[in-house]
Amino acid sequence: MPTDSAKKSANSYNAQQITVLEGLEPVRKRPGMYIGGTGPEGLHHLVWEILDNSIDETMAGYCDRIRVIMNADGSVTVEDNGRGIPVDTVAKTGKSALETVLTVLHAGGKFGGGGYKVSGGLHGVGASVVNALSVWVKAEVKIDGRYYVLSFDHGVAEGQLKPSENPKADEWQQVTGNGTRITFMPDSSIFPSIEFSHKTILDHMRNSAYLTKGVTFVLSDYREQVPDALLGDLKTYTFYFEGGISSYVRHLNKSHETITDPLFYVDKQIGDLRVEVAMGYADDFNERVYTFANNVVTPEGGTHLAGFRMALTRQINSYGKSSGLLKDADGALTGDDVREGLTAVVSVKLPDPQFEGQTKGKLGNPEMRSAVDSVVSEGLEYYFNENPACAKKIIEKSVLSLRARLAARAARETVIRKGALEGMTLPGKLADCSEKDPAKSELFIVEGDSAGGSAKEGRDRRTQAILPLRGKILNVERARLDRMLSSEGIKNLIVAAGVGVGDQVDYSKLRYHRVIIMTDADVDGAHICTLLLTLFYRHFPDIISKGHLYIAQPPLYGVVKGKEKYWALSDRELDALLNKLEKEADEKKKKGEADEGEAENTESNELTTTELTSDLPIEENRLKRLKVQVQRFKGLGEMNAEQLWETTMNPEHRVLRQVTIEDAEKADEVFSMLMGEEVPPRKRFIQTHAKTATLDI
Repeated sequence: MPTDSAKKSANSYNAQQITVLEGLEPVRKRPGMYIGGTGPEGLHHLVWEILDNSIDETMAGYCDRIRVIMNADGSVTVEDNGRGIPVDTVAKTGKSALETVLTVLHAGGKFGGGGYKVSGGLHGVGASVVNALSVWVKAEVKIDGRYYVLSFDHGVAEGQLKPSENPKADEWQQVTGNGTRITFMPDSSIFPSIEFSHKTILDHMRNSAYLTKGVTFVLSDYREQVPDALLGDLKTYTFYFEGGISSYVRHLNKSHETITDPLFYVDKQIGDLRVEVAMGYADDFNERVYTFANNVVTPEGGTHLAGFRMALTRQINSYGKSSGLLKDADGALTGDDVREGLTAVVSVKLPDPQFEGQTKGKLGNPEMRSAVDSVVSEGLEYYFNENPACAKKIIEKSVLSLRARLAARAARETVIRKGALEGMTLPGKLADCSEKDPAKSELFIVEGDSAGGSAKEGRDRRTQAILPLRGKILNVERARLDRMLSSEGIKNLIVAAGVGVGDQVDYSKLRYHRVIIMTDADVDGAHICTLLLTLFYRHFPDIISKGHLYIAQPPLYGVVKGKEKYWALSDRELDALLNKLEKEADEKKKKGEADEGEAENTESNELTTTELTSDLPIEENRLKRLKVQVQRFKGLGEMNAEQLWETTMNPEHRVLRQVTIEDAEKADEVFSMLMGEEVPPRKRFIQTHAKTATLDI
């Protein structure tokens, strides 16, 4: 029962307790609502918001050059040669348009006033949100030969907007015509880190250049140190693609052997709707389709993707039957059949995009489905008639996919039937946990029977399951589903996970919400880990995207000093640990205290020390001076059950790396390059990164 004081407190809840946030206060109070968070993605979202405004000018036909500058002081400048943000007074606010768009949420030329027919900045909060989350902002505008500048301090304008003389004749100000330049410094009290990534901005601008053909994008980095070592001393990158998204498709397929040349490309306007699609086929089994609406990436697809898929499936079936390439005995091709090996970019532009969610992840406009369907259908019919050789290769590949799908279905049903319907619910090698709640359960995929035995003995049997894998599993990058299911190790893993496989995957049936890859810290272990990551990425991507996949970090070294045991994950950690022990020993020596690192005190430790050999990155004299013994673990199998539990499996002490997919396009490119059959891209990658590789010889 509530106490009298509690009742009194509850009754005092009235209008006095209601806080009204005005101006830009809501943004600073809850930045995650506007930019998704204050981590690296949210920080870079500030750049995208200003950059999108410049891109809107290009889509409106008023801008053909955009430049982003990473300044030496850590601030970022975005400039364009568009019309320039208006400087006349807005009647409703009594302020200049420039000040209004930078200080008032949902103010801009994107709400039906005729400023933009097509815009990516749907919510109209971009510039004002950047201003709210910055220590300072400097806005510069050129209109009809006159120069205007207005500065802001924590979102508040300093003074009135008025024409000024150019303070310096830099490159932007020498350009004739109009334009806008926004410079901002993120607020370090809001963002844990305000260091921008050159590579992140570079990749974003490259993609933007693909999507806006004929527009020049320039990135200049004037900071002292560029984070990416591969960039060297190059400070400026320029992107310009006359081919637009056709160039984008070629870029996506650069690590693959293609079977369609020329590429399919169509660009057509239907009323206020514009549809641009480019596609080609690669000689592999994976689908790579990226969709955009008003240059905004839509990772969850939407109506434009649905229209594209319907047209593609229908037209391939239609041409295949009319040309005799598709026999009646084969039956109709499904969407999965025709999309195997497909690489495509679907870009649409429309006046009033309806996105699902603040992050604009999925396009919902129903009119785009019919528009894309119509344009792609007409374009494909013409393409197939003009390029019969390409059409034949596409249909032959689709028919092969159909037959493989039917074979895979039979193999999958056999696996599932044996695994789930005939009593063999779990593979014999699996040591399952007693916990039935997936949220509390973990599955360790362990390299080798020896390490698997130690893991089974040392685990927490209530929550931790162990599945040992013998040797290296099949590389699924170039294997169809039927061949993949013939691999005993992969079959055991699929049955243990419980989610099924192929087109019948059900992630709600995942038996463990932590799936942990635990391999040796050597080259073979890294290879096995990569093979497993390829399997999960290609066939169980939601296990990764939902945050269920981890990589265990077993120690490379065990260190004993007296009665104390320490673990080091790398050579660098070992060196840091020895430096720490050396410093402590020196301090004790100064105080006249005894060092407890005598050899006889180590006899009670379970850690088995090794003789000092040349493969240890430390001098023997240093170890003797510190009175420590070091063991380098060659693999998990060298650890006994207690050591494996203490270092790698105990939730209180272990180190796990969660596997994430920050950029699906990049992840796909890396997996295809490293695990595919094309040798030249892999050779270039190895040559490029050879100097930074860590060798285990």
